Amino acid sequence: MIIERIVVGDFFTNCYIVGCEEEKVCAIIDPGSDGEKIKKVIDKKGLKPIFIINTHGHFDHIGANNFFNLSVYIHKDDADFLTDPEKNLSSLFYSPYVCKNSIVELNDGDKIKIGKIILEVLHTPGHTPGSICLKTENILFTGDTVFENGIGRTDFPFGDEEKLIKSIKEKIIILPDNTEIYPGHGGLSKIMNIKIWFYL
Repeated sequence: MIIERIVVGDFFTNCYIVGCEEEKVCAIIDPGSDGEKIKKVIDKKGLKPIFIINTHGHFDHIGANNFFNLSVYIHKDDADFLTDPEKNLSSLFYSPYVCKNSIVELNDGDKIKIGKIILEVLHTPGHTPGSICLKTENILFTGDTVFENGIGRTDFPFGDEEKLIKSIKEKIIILPDNTEIYPGHGGLSKIMNIKIWFYL
C-alpha cells in the first residue's frame, strides 16, 4: 500500500493519496486545494486516480474536487454540503464553491475498494453530520474527527459536540492501541494517544 500525505491550502489540510502498488491505482482523500500539486505526486508515483473520497463536506477538504474528473464519495448526510456554499463554509471565506463531480453517497460500514486495498467506512458524526473515518489494516484516516493533539471543532453550523464524543468513544478508541491515525490536519498519531484525552 502506498500512502502519500500532501499538505494543501490556507488551512494546511492533509490530502492523502492511497494507492495499490499491484494495480497502480489510487484514491484521493480530501483534495482541499492545490489540485496541480496533488496531481504531480500521483504522476510521480505512476498511479491512476480512480475516485475521490471526502471525509466530510467542508470547503478546505473538498476545494480541489473539481480539478479532477472523478466521482466523489461522501457520506449521505454530508452530500448536500458539496453543492451548498453555506453548508461547506466557502461562502464565509472565499468565493462560493459548488462541486460539479458526480456524487456517490456512502453509509456506515460500506467497503471501498482501491485495487486490492479495502477501506471500511466508519460514520463518525459530530464535526459535521456526515463525517467519516476510513479504516484499512492498522490505519485510520480520521478527517476532522480527531487530530494528533485534540478533537474536531463543533462550533461550526451543524456541529454537535455530544455526537462527536459519542463517535470517538464508540468507533475510534475501541480500535487497537497501535492503530495509526492519519488526521485531516497536523501530524500523525495513534489510538493510544487519543485514549489519554479520555483518561483511558
